[in-house]
Amino acid sequence: MAAETFAKRFHVSGAVQGVGFRYFAERVAARLGVAGYVKNLPDGRVEVYAIGTTPQLDTLRSELGRGPRMARVESVDENEAETQPEFANRFTIESGY
Repeated sequence: MAAETFAKRFHVSGAVQGVGFRYFAERVAARLGVAGYVKNLPDGRVEVYAIGTTPQLDTLRSELGRGPRMARVESVDENEAETQPEFANRFTIESGY
Protein backbone atom coordinates (compact mmCIF):
# COMPACT_ATOMS: atom_id res chain seq x y z
CA MET A 1 0.00 0.00 0.00
CA ALA A 2 1.32 3.42 -0.95
CA ALA A 3 1.94 5.96 1.79
CA GLU A 4 -0.59 8.76 2.02
CA THR A 5 0.59 12.01 0.45
CA PHE A 6 -0.20 15.57 1.43
CA ALA A 7 0.36 18.97 -0.13
CA LYS A 8 1.94 21.93 1.64
CA ARG A 9 2.88 25.42 0.63
CA PHE A 10 6.03 26.86 2.19
CA HIS A 11 6.91 30.56 2.05
CA VAL A 12 10.57 31.20 2.71
CA SER A 13 11.60 34.70 3.82
CA GLY A 14 15.01 36.34 4.06
CA ALA A 15 17.80 36.76 1.51
CA VAL A 16 16.45 33.96 -0.67
CA GLN A 17 16.27 35.38 -4.20
CA GLY A 18 19.27 35.57 -6.51
CA VAL A 19 21.25 33.10 -4.37
CA GLY A 20 20.38 29.80 -6.09
CA PHE A 21 17.54 29.00 -3.70
CA ARG A 22 15.19 27.65 -6.38
CA TYR A 23 17.88 25.28 -7.70
CA PHE A 24 18.67 24.21 -4.13
CA ALA A 25 14.96 23.47 -3.51
CA GLU A 26 14.75 21.50 -6.76
CA ARG A 27 17.77 19.35 -5.81
CA VAL A 28 16.43 18.68 -2.30
CA ALA A 29 12.97 17.77 -3.66
CA ALA A 30 14.51 15.39 -6.22
CA ARG A 31 16.57 13.71 -3.50
CA LEU A 32 13.51 13.31 -1.26
CA GLY A 33 11.14 12.24 -4.05
CA VAL A 34 8.86 15.23 -3.49
CA ALA A 35 6.71 16.64 -6.32
CA GLY A 36 5.61 20.25 -6.81
CA TYR A 37 7.32 23.50 -7.74
CA VAL A 38 9.39 26.40 -6.48
CA LYS A 39 9.09 30.01 -7.59
CA ASN A 40 10.16 33.51 -6.61
CA LEU A 41 7.42 35.85 -5.36
CA PRO A 42 7.30 39.59 -6.13
CA ASP A 43 7.62 40.41 -2.40
CA GLY A 44 11.08 38.81 -2.18
CA ARG A 45 9.99 35.47 -0.70
CA VAL A 46 10.27 32.07 -2.35
CA GLU A 47 7.22 29.80 -2.55
CA VAL A 48 7.63 26.03 -2.48
CA TYR A 49 4.56 23.95 -3.24
CA ALA A 50 5.27 20.34 -2.32
CA ILE A 51 3.45 17.01 -2.48
CA GLY A 52 4.81 14.13 -0.45
CA THR A 53 4.48 12.03 2.66
CA THR A 54 4.64 13.62 6.10
CA PRO A 55 8.30 12.56 6.67
CA GLN A 56 9.28 13.87 3.21
CA LEU A 57 7.59 17.23 3.84
CA ASP A 58 9.10 17.54 7.33
CA THR A 59 12.59 16.93 5.92
CA LEU A 60 11.96 19.37 3.08
CA ARG A 61 10.89 22.06 5.56
CA SER A 62 14.05 21.63 7.62
CA GLU A 63 16.21 21.76 4.46
CA LEU A 64 14.42 24.92 3.29
CA GLY A 65 15.17 26.47 6.67
CA ARG A 66 18.86 25.81 6.09
CA GLY A 67 18.91 26.95 2.47
CA PRO A 68 21.89 27.08 0.11
CA ARG A 69 25.19 28.56 1.26
CA MET A 70 24.57 32.06 -0.11
CA ALA A 71 21.04 32.38 1.28
CA ARG A 72 20.02 33.79 4.65
CA VAL A 73 16.70 32.24 5.65
CA GLU A 74 14.76 34.21 8.25
CA SER A 75 11.60 32.10 8.39
CA VAL A 76 9.69 29.28 6.73
CA ASP A 77 5.89 29.58 6.92
CA GLU A 78 3.97 26.37 6.29
CA ASN A 79 0.35 25.97 5.21
CA GLU A 80 -1.77 22.99 4.21
CA ALA A 81 -2.60 23.07 0.50
CA GLU A 82 -4.88 21.31 -1.95
CA THR A 83 -3.21 18.61 -4.02
CA GLN A 84 -2.89 19.94 -7.56
CA PRO A 85 -2.67 16.91 -9.89
CA GLU A 86 -0.76 18.86 -12.56
CA PHE A 87 2.23 19.08 -10.17
CA ALA A 88 1.95 15.57 -8.68
CA ASN A 89 4.48 13.80 -10.91
CA ARG A 90 7.52 16.06 -10.92
CA PHE A 91 9.18 19.04 -9.28
CA THR A 92 9.75 22.11 -11.42
CA ILE A 93 11.24 25.59 -11.16
CA GLU A 94 8.56 28.07 -12.20
CA SER A 95 9.74 31.38 -13.61
CA GLY A 96 8.18 34.79 -13.23
CA TYR A 97 5.68 35.88 -10.65
